[in-house]
Amino acid sequence: METTTFAATDGFPHTALVGVTGPDGTLAVQGDPRAVLPLASVTKPLTAWGVFVAIERGFVDLDEPGEPGGATVLELLDHTSGLPMEGVEPRRASGERRIYSNAGFDAVAAHVADKAGMAFADWMRREVVLPLGMTQTDVTGRPSAGARASIDDLLIFAREVLRPTLISAGLRDLALMDSHPGLRGVVPGYGSFSDNTWGLGFERKGTKSPHWLSDAFPPETAGHFGAQGSFLFIDRSRDLAAAFLSGVPFGEDHKRIWPPLTDEIVARYGR
Repeated sequence: METTTFAATDGFPHTALVGVTGPDGTLAVQGDPRAVLPLASVTKPLTAWGVFVAIERGFVDLDEPGEPGGATVLELLDHTSGLPMEGVEPRRASGERRIYSNAGFDAVAAHVADKAGMAFADWMRREVVLPLGMTQTDVTGRPSAGARASIDDLLIFAREVLRPTLISAGLRDLALMDSHPGLRGVVPGYGSFSDNTWGLGFERKGTKSPHWLSDAFPPETAGHFGAQGSFLFIDRSRDLAAAFLSGVPFGEDHKRIWPPLTDEIVARYGR
């Protein structure tokens, strides 16, 4: 593992923890890889993984209703449930529009908890966090946006996405595919897109621009960013993943450095 400094973070006025991994191990880190910071919405891919484990165990199914209004587990995971960012009253019929929803993720976590007979945080610890050895991860917050973790642990999770051990490769592939293609929707902080591509718990780069990923990334690149200045991306075309943590609210400084930083990561460590 290389300890390094990324030029794109020069002048960034906050903590800039960065990690890069391939499928077999960490390639590079900037800053303290064990420092625990809030993930905000980077929590969502972790929560989705817990849902996928429940699917593999037969507790839930993607096509069953996952909340009282009738939206399916799949629709809650790909933000097509019609639920708003916060609240329980749908803004649209399910499947009509991509509406980014914390409420949807909290609902699908509650559904898994009910089916598994335990708190969702306990399910996550037992079925995801402990089996993967993510010793610096706290999943006791909201399933939509409340986890805390280190760069080390995010890279462990990224390697799980690259080479899944807790779920089948087929379910991983489904999670990273474009679900309900062609739907308009908003990426918070970046605007509305006519085709707001999303997988199950993971955003897809698609052709969206401006974006937190560089425009040079292939459309199938998957990941997430969070409102506490965090990101995780999975670039399967290069067998590469990377994470960023800053622990401060997402803003113009993040928007300025993230595209060149993701370009720099690929230039230095991509195949």
